[in-house]
Amino acid sequence: MEAMRRAAKDEKGVFSDTWRLLKRVGKNIPFAEDVLAAYYCATDPTTERRVKLILAGALAYFVMPFDVLPDFMPLIGFTDDAAVIATAIATVSRAIKPEHRDRAKEALGKGLEEA
Repeated sequence: MEAMRRAAKDEKGVFSDTWRLLKRVGKNIPFAEDVLAAYYCATDPTTERRVKLILAGALAYFVMPFDVLPDFMPLIGFTDDAAVIATAIATVSRAIKPEHRDRAKEALGKGLEEA
């Protein structure tokens, strides 16, 4: 619930924090490509508002420093984040276009250097 409130209140901050966290841990989490695809979909001006809010809520949960399983715990720290991202993506899967996935792969290949 807190993640959804934050996402609705500070969407741009959530997106900025997503980039910052991915730059720091992106190569260490197996679902980084999904996070990026969700990010690109949520920031796409053609994406409908409902989809943006769902994805922004999931991304807000991902960047929250305090969640169910603290992210600093080895191996299991990002498990809850992965579940939230996977659920959000499954809910709005038709809105995530191949272009979003392609941009995610490209950004990962470049080491997340684009903003």
